Amino acid sequence: MDILKEYILQNWILVLVLMAFAIMLFITVFLNKKTKTRLFILIGVIFLLSISVFFEFYYFDRNRYPNLRLVLVAIRYSTVPFIIALILLAVVKQKLWYILVPAIASATINFISIFTGIVFSIDSDGNLIRGIFGYLPYIVIGGYCIVLVYVLVKQSRQLIDIIPIVFLAFSFLTGLIFPLVIGRDYSKIFCSTIAVAVFVYYVFLILQLTKKDALTGLLNRQAYYSEMRNNYKDITSVVSIDMNGLKRINDTLGHQAGDEAIITVSDCFMKVTKAKQLVYRIGGDEFIILCKRTTEEELMSLVSHIRKSVSETNYSVSIGYCYNNLQDKNLEEMIKYSDLMMYKDKEEYYAKNPK
Repeated sequence: MDILKEYILQNWILVLVLMAFAIMLFITVFLNKKTKTRLFILIGVIFLLSISVFFEFYYFDRNRYPNLRLVLVAIRYSTVPFIIALILLAVVKQKLWYILVPAIASATINFISIFTGIVFSIDSDGNLIRGIFGYLPYIVIGGYCIVLVYVLVKQSRQLIDIIPIVFLAFSFLTGLIFPLVIGRDYSKIFCSTIAVAVFVYYVFLILQLTKKDALTGLLNRQAYYSEMRNNYKDITSVVSIDMNGLKRINDTLGHQAGDEAIITVSDCFMKVTKAKQLVYRIGGDEFIILCKRTTEEELMSLVSHIRKSVSETNYSVSIGYCYNNLQDKNLEEMIKYSDLMMYKDKEEYYAKNPK
């Protein structure tokens, strides 16, 4: 009972965070079943790691069971790469099972070190000392962190998506730097650090998903109205876009083909927009881009790039735009003007393409 009491005293915050994480995962509707399963596994691995770390230091303080401590150290060094790999598997859309290979290789070397001391060993005084590959665990963890940040940034569609990624990267970075600065005692709070970092990232992710269109990943209608209310003074130009012929696609090829068409043109918009040009899907095939502090040259370049990008697909769009060059229009007037231009463009399209 004394051991259980000491574990709870040292890890109660960790336990609460993991419990909250599990409850939110259970009730959320924003994630698919596979992603939820991977995150539940991640929660279990962090919890088991905390138990392993607790016993490692429990026996270190009492200078007992050095051989068992070697096994526990091997588990600690091996588990962290697996945790980051599990995060990768949970947040990326593709199957990346090969990402586990470095973690498996690292774990193999760590457990070999129990008998050879090539990564770590315990001296006669019970202190942990590094072997010739003593920094290998940090190198593997650092490599995983770089891959994680790269993958998350690459699949980000808006600048705001970078904020939780920076937080997550900072949290993992402390796991690399603090052990070298603070020493071995940092390992006692490492599990809590990882749990809080992943949980906070998850909360950020869910909050962002509430602003995203489920089909395209663009910002949704709710985010559009919020931007109009709160940041209307920063918007200098507007682009209105509507797909051509979507009804015909739905009627002849089915709604799945229509969804594929919407996704394709949405990707075109995201490829050519910059951070200050926010793309929203406000209806079935209706889109609007709100441009913050954008010059007229940047606006015209954006429109040109949209037309070029969409022309490389099997679809077409009608476009209207408005630049508030004289600062004499409010946002509603800009949108109205942009919509009128878009409708005119659509009329000309159907006049040339009646079918």
